[in-house]
Amino acid sequence: MSKIKIFGLGGLDENGKNTYVVDVDSKLFILDAGLKYATDSNFGIDYIIPDYSFFKENSDRIEGVFITHAHPESYGGIADLINNVPDIKIYATKYTYNTLILDGINPDNLIMIEAHKKINFGDVSVFPINVNHSVPDSVMYVINTKDGAIVYTGDFIIDPSMMGAYHMDLGKIAYVGKQGVLALLCESSFSENKGHTSPTHHLSSFFKNIINKAQGRIIFSALHVHLYTIEGIFNAARDSHRKVVVMGKKLQNIIHMAVKEGYINIPDDLIGDLSNIHDSNAILLICDDRAKPYNAIEKIMSGNDKYIKLNNTDTICFAEPKYDENEKAFVKIQNELAILGINETEMPKEKCISLHASSEDIMIMIDLLKPKYFIPVKAEYRFMVGAADLASNLGYKPENILLKQNGDVISIEDKELKDDFEHISVEDVLIDGSSSEDVGDLVIKDREMLSENGIVPISATVSIKDKHLLVGPEITTRGFIYVKDSKEMIDEIKRISLEVINNNINNNYVDFNSIKTEIRERLSKYFYVETECKPMIIAVIQEV
Repeated sequence: MSKIKIFGLGGLDENGKNTYVVDVDSKLFILDAGLKYATDSNFGIDYIIPDYSFFKENSDRIEGVFITHAHPESYGGIADLINNVPDIKIYATKYTYNTLILDGINPDNLIMIEAHKKINFGDVSVFPINVNHSVPDSVMYVINTKDGAIVYTGDFIIDPSMMGAYHMDLGKIAYVGKQGVLALLCESSFSENKGHTSPTHHLSSFFKNIINKAQGRIIFSALHVHLYTIEGIFNAARDSHRKVVVMGKKLQNIIHMAVKEGYINIPDDLIGDLSNIHDSNAILLICDDRAKPYNAIEKIMSGNDKYIKLNNTDTICFAEPKYDENEKAFVKIQNELAILGINETEMPKEKCISLHASSEDIMIMIDLLKPKYFIPVKAEYRFMVGAADLASNLGYKPENILLKQNGDVISIEDKELKDDFEHISVEDVLIDGSSSEDVGDLVIKDREMLSENGIVPISATVSIKDKHLLVGPEITTRGFIYVKDSKEMIDEIKRISLEVINNNINNNYVDFNSIKTEIRERLSKYFYVETECKPMIIAVIQEV
């Protein structure tokens, strides 16, 4: 019999940052290592990952990281994880492996695997099974233990019409269920959607209708991570007598890799180049980025794109999912396109690009696997509750449905749940730019203060010989008040600062710390009385 622990460092009660751990007799199996995209409230942060201290401290117990598919929410933390655990092994199917290589991951850390081929780790094995999703070679993982299987679905839908690298082997899933499943970690983000996600994701006819009706150029804005959608655009463009011009290095690299490896079949005469950009019947495929939503189209609209200039005969189609946090930005773009007189179209509400399991998909997965314990994952808490309700509708008792937060440990011994309430401390790591260091909450609070109230730097220079004031105090403001329209306030700031400086120069000694502290204290009170704002005050006093 085995001692098993299951917990998440990310992905519970949130979108993204999916990182789940299965501990089987002290062997650690990590399922996905994703990132979460930052929102406007994160003030300049690009993405968020879990704190990998637990992995660093237990590196000798890690058997590997098993990536389900090539979306950043599932693999985006790999580079940072490798920085913490340099020798860690990453297991991924071919398409995901190639995507990781394109993202600069060291091949020495990567191991390419194939679906339906078992990977052995002593008396524990890992078995990947193909699932339907919006990128090729997506898999779910079955961790076989002496007490039964632990299954992690990753992202999936159920659609038998998706073939080739998008095919799902329902027969093998059913076979796993007959062998005995101890626990199922099931994605939950679309649990409140009624019915099946399929066939809302079939978009070729929608794209074809746009291509046939448009009189001028067509600009499709897509996410490079949704290859199934990109393939739908190319399929719709066949026999249209239009050239498709792929813009952006990231998108070009993905499509080139997909064509080379046989994931997409694109006729040579369908692909255009920069010489076709201004053709009236061109199709331009541009790449958006979740980290900087709508950045590419905003650059084109502002006239700052190096190659593309908008014409009033152009049609723009947003062939990408809409996310709640980007709704304001999207509405703003729609308004600006209307002002420019550009025809714009978006995905109909009944169509879906994000291929996640809806209620019927989830219930079929539960019914096929028949797990003893059902664990909703990969969603905000309300959707996890929605998935729990689906399991309840199928007859599962409340004690066998486990709703957890990041860090909460599920302990199972001899196939029975142990309520020991163990919890692993979990913190977010905020990443800004290319740095792998955590920016930290204090920096975010400073940025929040700057965004709301601005900054007031005050500088002065004191003679190193006789300690008298040589220059200043000089006042600068950014994001607080406009200097030319606030002469009286600037004069008062100078008066207060000068008084503080003079009061702290005694007997040829300058108390720099007292000057900085008193300037901040007195000006903070003055600013709040006058403006009800609390700008950041920085006093710089130097000797020359």
